[in-house]
Amino acid sequence: MATENILNRVGLIISSTHFIRAFLSEASTDTTLSAELRQKCSDLIAQSNVPYEPLRAIWIASDPSTRPELTQLLWGTSFIFSSPKPREKSEELKARLKKLEDIAERKAYQELVKDIAPKEDVTEPFSSYKDQLGFGLHVLVTMFTGYLVGYAAFRALFDHSPAMNAAGGILGLVGAMLVETFLFIIRNSDLDSNKTKRSNQKPRSSFSTSSLKKNL
Repeated sequence: MATENILNRVGLIISSTHFIRAFLSEASTDTTLSAELRQKCSDLIAQSNVPYEPLRAIWIASDPSTRPELTQLLWGTSFIFSSPKPREKSEELKARLKKLEDIAERKAYQELVKDIAPKEDVTEPFSSYKDQLGFGLHVLVTMFTGYLVGYAAFRALFDHSPAMNAAGGILGLVGAMLVETFLFIIRNSDLDSNKTKRSNQKPRSSFSTSSLKKNL
């Protein structure tokens, strides 16, 4: 049973030499060995590489008076190393590697054509805290000014009536908000029209950069 377990193991692989083939040839006709070991000897004779564990099992089972020394049997052999099976990459890992490869290619291409391709204008309204704070203060000042103007106008018209004065201030505040909203819409419309003009002028440069990429 122990011999069968040894024969089924692969383990270390060594190259077959003249001494090994001669030993296996004699062992295949040795009646003191089991039929399984003799069959194993016959199978290993024609092989250029033999597993060490079965060879050692045959050597141990052979008659010590007729078998060669183990060092003599292994003289001139060399180890045979097999390449490990490459690890299979998961689909998620393949997708991530593909994404990283695409990003690296885009960066390399942008670095290559940075002096040729026009820079994209990425300026957006309120893109910084300074712009947001300035616009907020501007709106507050406009609303306060509208309130004062409405308050003063209604005070002059309705003979210092507190209720009408407050109503005039609120009306002026709302009017100031409407004016500020209207001006904001106009400014954004101008930005959009400028972006549209620039996008219409890009096909020529895009054609030149795409041609350059094909030539590279």
